[in-house]
Amino acid sequence: MKRVIIGLSGGVDSSVAAYLLKEQGYEVIGLFMKNWHDDSVTISNECPWLDDSNDAMLVAEKLGIPFQTVDLSEQYKERIVDYMFHEYKKGRTPNPDVLCNREIKFDVFMNIALELGADYVATGHYCRKGTIQNEGQETYQLLAGVDGNKDQSYFLCQLSQKQLAKSLFPIGELTKPEVREIAAKLDLVTAEKKDSQGLCFIGKVKLPDFLQQQLKPKEGIIVEIPKEQEIYNYVKTEFESEEDKLRYLSRKVDYKIDQGKIVGKHQGAHYFTKGQRKGLGVGGTVEPLFVIDTNVNENVIYAGQGKEHPGLLKRALFITNEELHWVREDLTLKVDETMQVQARIRYRQQLENATLYKVDSGLYIEFENFQSAIAEGQFAAWYLNKELIGSGVIS
Repeated sequence: MKRVIIGLSGGVDSSVAAYLLKEQGYEVIGLFMKNWHDDSVTISNECPWLDDSNDAMLVAEKLGIPFQTVDLSEQYKERIVDYMFHEYKKGRTPNPDVLCNREIKFDVFMNIALELGADYVATGHYCRKGTIQNEGQETYQLLAGVDGNKDQSYFLCQLSQKQLAKSLFPIGELTKPEVREIAAKLDLVTAEKKDSQGLCFIGKVKLPDFLQQQLKPKEGIIVEIPKEQEIYNYVKTEFESEEDKLRYLSRKVDYKIDQGKIVGKHQGAHYFTKGQRKGLGVGGTVEPLFVIDTNVNENVIYAGQGKEHPGLLKRALFITNEELHWVREDLTLKVDETMQVQARIRYRQQLENATLYKVDSGLYIEFENFQSAIAEGQFAAWYLNKELIGSGVIS
């Protein structure tokens, strides 16, 4: 009997995943990860991790599997929270969920599980694992979940072959309604429980409140850049090389205060991200205002009216070699090689046709269509058919 340690989060997905593993004949052990101690930054006075760990324990009791809690808050603070503060300080927008999977669930947690004699680690993610023979060796595939509405492969885009080898995703073949139905039939306490919102495992966190712990509020100005600004009128069409063209398409516009008008104030440019609409507190515009850029050094937010503002739209992005990751190492591109893929720049975004171009310093992704609010610090992930093969941090 192979031993599987499952991360029981106190939600319906991991509860049903644990049940399915037991049905498949595995020896299943439930482990709850406690990743946070500081209750001062959750939205309400409820204590989410306590409720969640209780629910996880009740599910384990009902399924008749051993259960324990592991405290990973020290590693979580070091690897996730400190990284987030560092990124926001630089004016980038990190994705804590992707990092939590790479650094905590499939690294720290996985190592604990293997020390406890586990053959595999399982989670309640909506994705699938495939295995193919590649020159006599097993290569693991990270496949999209069957439920297109819930597919969570994007959140696992930084996993390695070594991590995938030891991973199981029991609910990847199911849809969310099917998962809830199984939980209801089993009369699990989590059957009707709402999906968790907020940072991976911290609970319902208000991001500005959370960031204010380390990044102090500092008043600055909001500058509205009109669509007609002449920086958008000049379109370069002649290029010396393909790389020259891609550099141009992925360039960052260097905005200046005198290119627009001051329309409001804010409490810190590092609390805002490109494409954000809420929280600007500026009314009286014909179309809603969106953040088109932030300058954290000068503490200025640049905004533009409407979803189609040229400051929001771009056709290409760049990823440095240091932040480039191939799930399928065998498909890694060499310099000057290209690949037709489908890609996304955020979770739940429809996959878009794109071309990868490998250059000396990293990788360009050129999209067929304009993309809105490509944010530095977020992850871009690319797919062949339903398989996620690589990802990287947008530079």
